[in-house]
Amino acid sequence: MSDLTVPKRRLPVTVTLAGGMRREVILFLAEGVSGHEGGERLSDLLNGGSDFIPALEVETHAMTFLNRAAVLIAEAGPLAERPASDALSLPVEHEVELTLADGRALRGGLSYVLPPDHARVADYLNDGTPFLPLHGDAGVQLVNKLHVTRVVLVER
Repeated sequence: MSDLTVPKRRLPVTVTLAGGMRREVILFLAEGVSGHEGGERLSDLLNGGSDFIPALEVETHAMTFLNRAAVLIAEAGPLAERPASDALSLPVEHEVELTLADGRALRGGLSYVLPPDHARVADYLNDGTPFLPLHGDAGVQLVNKLHVTRVVLVER
């Protein structure tokens, strides 16, 4: 039976759920994925097709399943989400402040690689993925776009 298991990496994440509940959980990321080099990123998991994401509660060690649509913010260390990169292109980077529906403001950086004719901030925000990675010194926050009311570009 052990030959049938899929190797996974454990990633500690703090999730903020709808209603404001914060939970410390461990998420399980695949060692490899199609579409980019390296292992599965937090954004790959959250932007994937699964409605419910398996997680291990840190405090109780209970196995739980998070409703992806109810995750407002998923916070992890800097290695959980490397900014998009391309060997031939430099990423576009912008400092932004996001305002959430509950009035909370988050500040950080957007970093992405898109074709030059589709590389505006609006193009990136409207790319169809549900979660937006916001990079900061302490790590990354993946923010559910459905709960973002505005995005303001901040001068550096």
